[in-house]
Amino acid sequence: MRSCWMFFVVWPVFGAWISPPHSLEGQVARARASETISEQMFVQIGGVPQWITIKGEDRSNPVVLFLHGGPGDALSPYADSMYVGWDKSFTLVQWDQRGAGRTFTKNGPSIEPTMSVERMAQDGIEVTEFLTTHLHQKKIIILGGSWGSVLGVYMAHARPDLFYAYVGVAQMVNWQEDLSAGYARVLEMAGAAGDQQAITALIAIGPPPWHLVAKWPVYRKWERIYQAKLVTAPPDSMVISPDYASAEEQAQYEAADDFSFLHFWGETLSGPFTKVDLPALGTTFAIPIFIIQGQEDLTAAPVLAKAYFDSIKAPRKQFYLVPGTGHEESATSWAVTLKVLIEQVRPLTLTSAVGSASGVWLIGSPYLMHKEAADRRPEVGV
Repeated sequence: MRSCWMFFVVWPVFGAWISPPHSLEGQVARARASETISEQMFVQIGGVPQWITIKGEDRSNPVVLFLHGGPGDALSPYADSMYVGWDKSFTLVQWDQRGAGRTFTKNGPSIEPTMSVERMAQDGIEVTEFLTTHLHQKKIIILGGSWGSVLGVYMAHARPDLFYAYVGVAQMVNWQEDLSAGYARVLEMAGAAGDQQAITALIAIGPPPWHLVAKWPVYRKWERIYQAKLVTAPPDSMVISPDYASAEEQAQYEAADDFSFLHFWGETLSGPFTKVDLPALGTTFAIPIFIIQGQEDLTAAPVLAKAYFDSIKAPRKQFYLVPGTGHEESATSWAVTLKVLIEQVRPLTLTSAVGSASGVWLIGSPYLMHKEAADRRPEVGV
């Protein structure tokens, strides 16, 4: 790994474990074992059973609810490999959303009429209410990636009293504008490379907005090709858990992914996802906001995410730009995310006081590129 990453990869020591006397080791081991949590279940959410897993080394730790992307790309099958070590500091909750993963397998396609952005954000709130009661926590932390970042913003607006903070990774802002920005950049890169095949294909479908789903895979092919050329950060580990590895389970996962795509995009690219416009919800938040964006993201344009961040008023906000990372998480971006959770977000769970500050970080530099203290107080305390 190049030295420029060292600022965020070399971790400070947060504490030291002092071995107990030998006579107490058994008691300590039993006490620590009793604090661990590993549960998986269907919970009745929004009138339908939805799949949730809860894992952590200490059930009194702050809770992080992951809002997966897609829509339809449940993280449950890969979570054990992706978040190794995170469970030492946090209780980790995976939720297969309506139309995704085991929730789709359990309910089937009959729930499609209920799959609006608003309904699924309300599902997320009901999941949160379940978690606060089940785990005896006052509030939790929400972490949304890509499509999950849309739900996270909806949830943060609707029920800030339930959350310590919102962390957005690969933050989407406006589906149509993100798509237009990606198309323009891919076409520009193809032109610079003299890639006549890509240029011809992209010009043939024309710039967005599109009204025919058949144009999407044409663009997506070249977006992926040029996204791969931009990514230099090491990939994240995604190994499927044996619990989800059967051929039947994987086929069901793919069916859920296809089902969610057709619903949220639609045959005429007019589905619920295509109408997402987060600034229209308002840009004032009552909780701290942290956004972590890949500098080379062709799907969630960094320039749009930064403009959205700049418009936000919150008790505290921070924007992190991760070089060499595209739309998919990299090992670097996840290291940054965990660092932000431990150093910036976890302390918020220990106190009700939240200082007013904002800043922008370029990952890989030990210097804060821009920081300004807000001279205002939040309208709603956290």
